[in-house]
Amino acid sequence: GGKVNVAMGSVLQLWHEARNDSLDRPDKAYLPDMTALQEAAKHCDIDAVIIDEAASTVYITDPAVQLDVGAIAKGWAAEFAAQKAPEGYMLSVGGNVRATGPKYADGTPWVVGVTDPRDANAHLHTLYLTDGSLVTSGDYQRVYSVDGKPYHHIIDPDTLYPSTYWRSVTIICHDSGLADALSTALFLLPYEAGLELAEKCGA
Repeated sequence: GGKVNVAMGSVLQLWHEARNDSLDRPDKAYLPDMTALQEAAKHCDIDAVIIDEAASTVYITDPAVQLDVGAIAKGWAAEFAAQKAPEGYMLSVGGNVRATGPKYADGTPWVVGVTDPRDANAHLHTLYLTDGSLVTSGDYQRVYSVDGKPYHHIIDPDTLYPSTYWRSVTIICHDSGLADALSTALFLLPYEAGLELAEKCGA
């Protein structure tokens, strides 16, 4: 439904720049200019990205469109690696976990802790995984503060600001790429709409 959009790079770039500049100089921390965000948002149409699989080309019809695959690339890569890995491995890639089978031949599962968004050194839940993926998106990662208020990296395409529905969302499903996309999408949706999407995708 447009909540996860790889053509939203122009908006995300403004947030990346503001975060990096503000982390370098906390005394000068700032938010992206809303007029600039609104102008950038005019160049986020996914239909401007033309993929020709037969020719192995990507053509972007709007030169101001920028791609940002941050919401899916790590999950896709973890899934690709898992497909090549032997059974009984667990891949952990910064918030993305993918098991290729139980830890031991007797079926012992992998134990995965879900970080408490209020305390990065604590676990909110402990889950058990034998096959498939667990992906978490949270507001405690890639965050900076302006006037004492924190701003995280998961930007709502409707408001052009960090989403405020949740502190953390964890998805469990087989495919790590899908789980990565869903963890972002559900972070940007109210509960009922998120639940409906998760169930539709078998997560």
